Amino acid sequence: MPGPVLLVLDADPPPRLGRLTGRVRVQHTGERGLADLLPHADVLLVWDFGSDAVRGAWPSDGPGPRWVHCASAGVDRLLFPALRASGTVLTNARGVFERPVAEYVAGLVLALAKDLPGTLELQRRRRWVHRDGQRVAGSRAVVVGAGPIGREITRLLHGLGVQVALVGRTTRRTIHGIADLDRLAARADWVIGAAPLTESTRALFDSRFFGLLQPSARFINVGRGPQVVESALADALERRWIAGAALDVFAKEPLSPDSPLWDAPGLLISPHMSGDTVGWRDRLGEQFVDMYERWAAGEPLPNVVDKERGYVPSSDVPGDPEGS
Repeated sequence: MPGPVLLVLDADPPPRLGRLTGRVRVQHTGERGLADLLPHADVLLVWDFGSDAVRGAWPSDGPGPRWVHCASAGVDRLLFPALRASGTVLTNARGVFERPVAEYVAGLVLALAKDLPGTLELQRRRRWVHRDGQRVAGSRAVVVGAGPIGREITRLLHGLGVQVALVGRTTRRTIHGIADLDRLAARADWVIGAAPLTESTRALFDSRFFGLLQPSARFINVGRGPQVVESALADALERRWIAGAALDVFAKEPLSPDSPLWDAPGLLISPHMSGDTVGWRDRLGEQFVDMYERWAAGEPLPNVVDKERGYVPSSDVPGDPEGS
């Protein structure tokens, strides 16, 4: 079949390509076969978005794919120097995960405020222990990351009556700049990480940062794992510098069984599932099919990543916007 070659770096289950089936030259590969096929592909769909194989398989000379699409919001695994320097267009799955992640964060805020983990543990031990829960309405939150996920988290928390300060790279309209983070976090009941991984956000949440927080504060991260110095968080929880935390992303996934995080007091651990709701893979596939048809027709692609900044700029904000 003549026409462009679509190469899919597969994961299980593979993508359902819907109306592209039979119309497009599709090749599927795992990590081992990627290097041989990549120089001949026009489009690469990184369906296995947790893989680091593209970095090692990228052609050292000659052409690479004209377009690479990552089936996730985070694209940091693909921002290696050779791809950054190339003319390849990089896109992500912005638009699929915002609401599910925001719902997950709202659920964590409610669960931690009402001590649902403690209730489940007491039930398991058949103990009746009355406690007072925390009132969510009127509490203060800082959401770090002013892209679409951070904005959707802000909207849902507003609906719960939480006073939210949204922090991005730069100050604009209703968004605080990163220079305001320490001041805002020191007064917050909730600090929520929802930013893309860039050099400025890597290891952002460290011992110094956790030491700024109130002893009653709780920390939640649904952004990227390397933004948190995990040993510093475990130490802050052990020392009772903060009241609790919840992590959905980690520096290395899956989290090792011998990680000290498993035993950190007051920490909820979930396996990178905050954005994954029933049917999420189908939605990712449908999004890619729509984008491929636009690309094949010569139309501009949505969700184009600024490869220097490491995220998709927000079209509704002039200047230096945020995205993910």
